[in-house]
Amino acid sequence: MYKVFIVEDDQSLQSLMKEALEQHGYEAFLQTDFKTVTEDFIQIQPDLVLLDIHLPYYDGYFLCHSLRKHSNVPIIMISAKSAEVDQVMAIEYGADDYITKPFTFDILLSKVKATIRRVYGEYAKRDTSVFSIVDLSIDSQKLTMSFKQQGVELSKNEYKLMKKFMENNGTFLPREQLIEEVWDNVFHSVENTLKINIDHFFK
Repeated sequence: MYKVFIVEDDQSLQSLMKEALEQHGYEAFLQTDFKTVTEDFIQIQPDLVLLDIHLPYYDGYFLCHSLRKHSNVPIIMISAKSAEVDQVMAIEYGADDYITKPFTFDILLSKVKATIRRVYGEYAKRDTSVFSIVDLSIDSQKLTMSFKQQGVELSKNEYKLMKKFMENNGTFLPREQLIEEVWDNVFHSVENTLKINIDHFFK
């Protein structure tokens, strides 16, 4: 049973999220003390995190960055803000996906299911290699990219996109193929997230 850590301060919404997830076979943990999110995360060791951006004490961006220091588990950030800048910030701080409020529980469950399947399940790829082209290399274990000894950290999605680009060097890749590679679906809702991930490479 996969463990989902819900960090959401709206008590009504977090209870509904927990109920929906448990009805579909997940073990859901609700965060109640927002001063100890990182400590409780380390203790629970969840398989996936649903993280709201606007929280008491620390915002979701800070917490996402903090969690990333301890684990590479998938993090889906949740916010009422739909602006591109908010999604850019979420990705830069280490999020794997982004859900905009209000959302249906069908959307929530589909994103959780797809992420779990991609990271742990039937579509998970046990990539343990360092992949290189000339002076450019990516490391699947450290989730880093380096060029002439200058390195940067990558999210899991950024790593997958960069590897796809490197494996198909000089070849045109349709948008739909990139979406399927990273998000395991072709829903229009992830097209903007794809653009944000790619734009992040060129900053």
